[in-house]
Amino acid sequence: MKTLVKMIAAGLVAGSALSAAAVVAQDYPKQPVTIVVPFSAGGPTDTVTRLVAAAMSEDLGQQVVVQNVGGAGGTLGAGQVAAAANDGYTLLLHHIGMSTAPALYASLPYDPMTDFAPIGLVTEVPMTMVARKDFEPATLEDLIAYVKENGENVTYANAGIGAASQLCGMLFQDALETKLTEVPYQGTGPAMTDLLGGQIDMMCDQTTNTTSQIQAGEIKAYAVTTSERIAVLPDVPTMAEGGVDNFNLSIWHGLYAPAGTDQAIIDRLTQALQAALADETVGNSFAELGTYPVPASEATPDALAEKLEGQTALWAEVIAAAGVAAQ
Repeated sequence: MKTLVKMIAAGLVAGSALSAAAVVAQDYPKQPVTIVVPFSAGGPTDTVTRLVAAAMSEDLGQQVVVQNVGGAGGTLGAGQVAAAANDGYTLLLHHIGMSTAPALYASLPYDPMTDFAPIGLVTEVPMTMVARKDFEPATLEDLIAYVKENGENVTYANAGIGAASQLCGMLFQDALETKLTEVPYQGTGPAMTDLLGGQIDMMCDQTTNTTSQIQAGEIKAYAVTTSERIAVLPDVPTMAEGGVDNFNLSIWHGLYAPAGTDQAIIDRLTQALQAALADETVGNSFAELGTYPVPASEATPDALAEKLEGQTALWAEVIAAAGVAAQ
């Protein structure tokens, strides 16, 4: 009899929990949702986020607002979300920097693995090595020779320690065994402005921030950082074609909530993210920027968690070998 009572009680508790979860999912969201981008407005991650946010708004039935909180290589905005209420109304869309921060910063205000609840992967964006349009080298082979000869006389723009542009530059300098003069900016938006104006020689940035300028002839493109050429820039060679082997870098993006967010809310947000990535307008816009939405099977909490764990381990080794650290 006691066993039966316990079973009935357990069933009632489980049923109550399911009911509570159903209520949470049904009621959410009741107000606008904010996605924090930990970089400046106008940059590549901001561009991706605004496209996704607009489509998620349609599925959620509430406005999804994008808030830029730049600084400290993306750690300022990430820390703000980690400390936010875990009610599903403050989210983070971050890139590969989530996996590099632990190796770059001696002290972080958050733990990427434990202070966030993954929602899903969003996209993997190729990068392009570009320069001011009047930069002397004509081809990738010319660029490699020029950089090796001129070294620190060449200025290289990035968005600060931990930014995708900085990681790409680090790998490029390591591959060529050459040191450039790095010029950090508060985001790749202002860096691109100076590149267009001829104040900076080079930078490496995501196709979401360079494709339109390359196609307009406003900057010179030397290479893409993927193993194969990309459809939107078919005339731009890969690094391997110029003799730079094992240079394969794409910038993955993921959507996160603060740790402890109710699973029913995570599930609802994953559903909205998958709907956004399946939206034809989003797909077409991504294609124009040289990237693509991940399939629904990767826009999941498990896929993002696995990606973050694997990339954190990978970049810890790369960054340690390079001896790079945030000041």
